[in-house]
Formats: sequence, structure tokens, C-alpha cells
Amino acid sequence: QVQLVESGGGLVQAGGSLRLSCAASGSIFSINAMGWFRQAPGKERAFVVVINRNDLNTYYADSVKGRFTISSDNAKNTVFLQMNSLKPEDTAVYYCAASRVWLPRSPHDYGTWGQGTQVTVSS
Repeated sequence: QVQLVESGGGLVQAGGSLRLSCAASGSIFSINAMGWFRQAPGKERAFVVVINRNDLNTYYADSVKGRFTISSDNAKNTVFLQMNSLKPEDTAVYYCAASRVWLPRSPHDYGTWGQGTQVTVSS
């Protein structure tokens, strides 16, 4: 089994930055990809970005391209999400997730989820 723990959320003004972390433990060898999703109140969980731990390929949602950057420190089994130029519409609970699929974008392809961390962007 894999366990995921997110950290780094908080309150920031529009235009500001935050860095989220997701530490994985357990059966790390089974993970091919790590992704970030977000869920705003009253909305469905939405894909943000994914990174493949083997070749470090990434895929970003159009809404965050050029503002968010995902990276992976495989030695520490940790994935980071650097969020710059934040907008009020980025406000959501952000979830880290792990998958055996190569570069998945559907939440149905992820078998393990973290507890979520709140990101609030004020205008």
C-alpha cells in the first residue's frame, strides 16, 4: 500500500505563490505517476497536473499552464507543486494522488489519495 501526505496549503493574495508538497511512503515501487487534483466547493474534482516518476514527463491542465510547475524528488519520494501567479479561481482543496498508469489524467486511474490541503486565494 501507498500512503500520501500533503502539506503547504494556505491563504495567499492574488498574484502570490504557494508550494505544495506530497510525501509518499509504503509500496513506492508500484507508483508510476503522481498527480495533483483540486476540488472547489460545489464542483467536481478536477485534474491539475501529473508527472511520471520514471521519465519525468508531465501534463498540465490548460488552466494552470505557465503558472504551476510540478517536480519530483524520487530520492525523497516527494512531489512538489509550485504555484505562481495565483488567482481567486485557484481556490480549492488540492489533492495529491498516486497511480500505476503511465501519465493519467482521469481521477479513476488513481488508486491512492492524500487527505487534501486547502489553498485559498484572496482578491
